[in-house]
Formats: sequence, C-alpha cells, structure tokens
Amino acid sequence: MEQIEKWEYLVQSLGGTFSSPKDEEIESTLNDWGEDGWEVLAVIQHYSTNKVRVVAKRPLSDRARRQRSMPG
Repeated sequence: MEQIEKWEYLVQSLGGTFSSPKDEEIESTLNDWGEDGWEVLAVIQHYSTNKVRVVAKRPLSDRARRQRSMPG
C-alpha cells in the first residue's frame, strides 16, 4: 500500500505596516528556510500594508509529528 506524503507548513509575514521588506531580509529568510528543508509555495501581498506573507512546506518528520502530539 502506498504511503501518503504528509506535510508541515510555515507562514510568516515580512515587512512592516509602513515599510516593505528589504530584498536582503527576504533573501536571508528564504535561505534559512531552505537550509531547514522548507520549500516556498506562495508569496502574498497583505491587503492595505507593505507586508508580504510567505507560505512554505516541507515533509512532516517524525520529530515534528512527536512535538505536535505532546501537550504544552
């Protein structure tokens, strides 16, 4: 039987209400995420602000699954 791939997701807003995120901030964030195995799915402009929301995913590891199942 084929096992279904499970994912975990990460959503983070970059920039501020009055200032757009700097290219260097975005690049640094994406490089850090890439080193941790995250793949960007979408970059979405916040409505009425200069922020962008970045959505990423990576395969759900056994470690992450255990952390989610523990209370607290």
